[in-house]
Amino acid sequence: MNRWGYIVGIIAFLVGIFSLSSCQHYTPKPRSYFRIHLADKTYQRSDSTRAYSFEYPKNIAYIQKNSKDTAWFDVVYPTYNARIYFSYKEINNNFQEIAEDSRNFVYKHAFKADAIIENPYEDSDKNVYGMLYEIKGNTASSVQFLATDSTHHFLRGALYFNNHPNKDSLAPVISYISDDIRHIMETLRWE
Repeated sequence: MNRWGYIVGIIAFLVGIFSLSSCQHYTPKPRSYFRIHLADKTYQRSDSTRAYSFEYPKNIAYIQKNSKDTAWFDVVYPTYNARIYFSYKEINNNFQEIAEDSRNFVYKHAFKADAIIENPYEDSDKNVYGMLYEIKGNTASSVQFLATDSTHHFLRGALYFNNHPNKDSLAPVISYISDDIRHIMETLRWE
């Protein structure tokens, strides 16, 4: 072997050793989401100017009235870009019709939902009966509910986020606000 071949071989060997020892493998980090701070809640009773009242988390949400219909309003969560849309109907011998409309509204999400779980609610002492719907998957609304006394009052609510639904990133907030919806149902009083 000639002298230049020997020198080229040594240089190639040294370059190989240095490149292997100094090489750091780049591994891309998986996609992640911002950490969401879920504050402790302080509940307050809504005003009783409607046919019903309930407790909502006053330190993280506020009630926004509908200018067209005083029975309709939203509980707005500005930090989480979410709101619970409330609608109220007085029952006038049309309970079945109102209940079926409400159920149909929930099941319009079935084509995108992985599952729809119905959780019945009953508090006969306060004359409140209802259903909490958990809509699993990347749907526009993840939680909806209805509450009624079955003779005079019918209240319905639906949670929506003002962004593209992503069940993985929204899961902690959905769970957090679902607790508030349960609290609203448990503290609901007909006036």
